Amino acid sequence: MSTTLTDRLRRRLAAAKPGALCVGFSGGPDSTALLHALSQLPEARALALRALHVDHGLHAQSPIWARRCADFCAALDVPMTIAIVQVDTTRGEGVEAAARRARYVAFATALRVGEWLVLAHHRDDQVETVLLKLLRGAGPEGLAGMRELRPFARGWLWRPLLDTPRATLATHVVAHQLATIDDPANADPRFRRNRIRHALLPALREAFPDADRALVHAARLCRAAADYLGTAAQSAVTALQRVAGTLDAAGWLELPDALRAPVLDAWLRGHGLPAPPDAARAELERQAATAADDGVPRVDWAGVEVRVWGGRLHAMPPLAQPPVDWQAPWEGSPLALPAGGGTLELWPIAGATHLFRGPGLPVATVRLRRGGERLKPAGDLHTRSLRDLFQRARIPPWTRARCPLVYIGDELVAVADLWASDRGAEWFDARAGRPRWHDHA
Repeated sequence: MSTTLTDRLRRRLAAAKPGALCVGFSGGPDSTALLHALSQLPEARALALRALHVDHGLHAQSPIWARRCADFCAALDVPMTIAIVQVDTTRGEGVEAAARRARYVAFATALRVGEWLVLAHHRDDQVETVLLKLLRGAGPEGLAGMRELRPFARGWLWRPLLDTPRATLATHVVAHQLATIDDPANADPRFRRNRIRHALLPALREAFPDADRALVHAARLCRAAADYLGTAAQSAVTALQRVAGTLDAAGWLELPDALRAPVLDAWLRGHGLPAPPDAARAELERQAATAADDGVPRVDWAGVEVRVWGGRLHAMPPLAQPPVDWQAPWEGSPLALPAGGGTLELWPIAGATHLFRGPGLPVATVRLRRGGERLKPAGDLHTRSLRDLFQRARIPPWTRARCPLVYIGDELVAVADLWASDRGAEWFDARAGRPRWHDHA
C-alpha cells in the first residue's frame, strides 16, 4: 500500500467524508505539505478547498510571510483568507499559549457553517503533546493528546494526519520542491515544546526506538478512558446541578476521586469557564468540605471565582467591587448598573402598552447598599432590615452588594424586583410598570 502523503489523504477523505475544507495554513513545512497534497486531489477541491492564514504580528517578517502564503495559494489556485490578530500577553499564560488562543479565536471566527478546519498536526506532534501533558501532571484527558475530529465553532476541527510521521510530510515537501517558511520561534528553547522536540525526544528515541509508537498507543488508551469518564461526568453534573446552575457541594465531594475532577471541569465548561489548576482544585475541595454554614469561602484562578455557599458551588467570572456611593436617577427606562450588576427596568403591566412618564410623578433614585437600610414590604406588618430580608430570601451575599435599591427622596421604596413598600408599589402602579432586574453577576 502506498504511503505517500497524497495517498494517505485520499484514504482519509474517503473514510471521513468531510464537508467543505478550510486548511489552517501557516506556510511552515507541515501545513504547506498538507495544503499542497490536498490541492492535488480532485475530491478535496470538490469540497470548496480554501486556506486560512493567521498573522500573529509577533515577528517582523510576519507581513512578508502572509504575502508568501498568499502567493503560494494563488499558484495552487486555492482561495486564501488572512486573519490579522492581536496576541494578548497580559494573561500570564506565556507567548506560546497566548498566540495559540488568538489563533483559535481567528479560526473559529472565520470557519463557515458545516466547514471542516483541517490542521497539519501529525504523529510527532501527538507524541510531543502527550509528553508535554505528562510533564505537566495531566490526567487521562490530557494524556489522550489531540483528538482527530471534534466539533469546533460552526463546523468541525479535523486532524487527518495524527497517525502520519513528520518524515512523510517532509518527503512530500522535498519531492515537490515546495518553498516553506521557517519561523524561528519553532527553535526557540524558551518554549517547552521546543525543548521536548529538540532535546528530550532525540534522547528518548535513542534509548527506546519504539517510543513514538508506545506513546501514541498509550494516548489511544487514555482517550478511551477519558471519553468514558467524560460521559460519566456529564451524567453526574446533570444529577448534581441545582438551581441557577449551581453544583451540590456534598454530592460532588462524595464522588470517586477519578470522577471528581472531570465533573468539576464539565460543570465549569457548561458555564463557559476554564478548569482550575491542581492547587486551586485541591483548595476548593478543602473549602467545600469545611465551609461553615454562615461562611462564603471563595477560590479564584485565572478568569474564575467559585464560591461555596448554602451547600452549593457557585461559579462566575471575576466580580468587580461595586462602588458604594454610586447612584442614578430613574424613571423606568433600562438602567445599566455598575460592576456587572446587570440592568434594572420597568416592564409594562398586563394590559398596558407603554410606561407612563407624565408630569407630577417623582423621579426615583437608584443606589447600591451603603449599610443600615430598612424597608416595610407591602403587606408586611413589620419594618425589616435589608440584611434580614436578604437572609430570609437566601439571596447570595455577593449578589446583595449589587442589588439595586430604589429611593424616592431619602426613602427606600423598593429592592430590585424583590420587595416594594406601599409607596413603592404606588409609584410602580402610577407608571403602569413592574420592575425587572436582569442580574449579570
